[in-house]
Amino acid sequence: MLKSSRRKWIELNAAVCLGAAVKGKAAEGEKRRIRFGVSTYSYGHFKGDKYPLESVIEDAGRLGFDGVELLHVQMTSESTAYMNQLKRLAFRNGLDLIQLSIHQDFVSPDRQERRKQIDHTLHCIELAAQLGVPSIRLNSGRWKTIASFDDLMKVKGDEPPLKGYTNDDALAWCIESIQACIPAAEKAGVMVVLQKTQ
Repeated sequence: MLKSSRRKWIELNAAVCLGAAVKGKAAEGEKRRIRFGVSTYSYGHFKGDKYPLESVIEDAGRLGFDGVELLHVQMTSESTAYMNQLKRLAFRNGLDLIQLSIHQDFVSPDRQERRKQIDHTLHCIELAAQLGVPSIRLNSGRWKTIASFDDLMKVKGDEPPLKGYTNDDALAWCIESIQACIPAAEKAGVMVVLQKTQ
């Protein structure tokens, strides 16, 4: 059995505390590295054949990105095998799957239509959990009173409400719909992120 004096015990503890303090100061002085990710959306505008998500992940790894946001509508399958393939590919390329971007539209006076959009969102929360993605990015929706997307962009998304309704109605529908999704997101450990378009 080792015998140690009280003095040696105090010296040892003082050295440990001093070392921890010095290490803490060094950590405070270090700058946190900014991490960069790319969205598969960025690869979705090329004409001709669709650019597969697998190729986006490989490109992101080659270009030195840290993560990839997956666009749900670009997924070719929702099978477990396909999603596992995407996870393995990201892992092999040193990437995180950082977000699942989904599309839904809560701006509708039709309660059944809003329910359909809520159910779609709940389904995508499950997909995100299976993919190990920490968050989903959702859209609130729009009135669809301007048919052309190009025309909508010309007015910066500021389209008039449906006749008989107001933007306050749309906001209430969005809040109600998103709140209906929160318990499932909490249970799955998936954050719900709302995209601001203006």
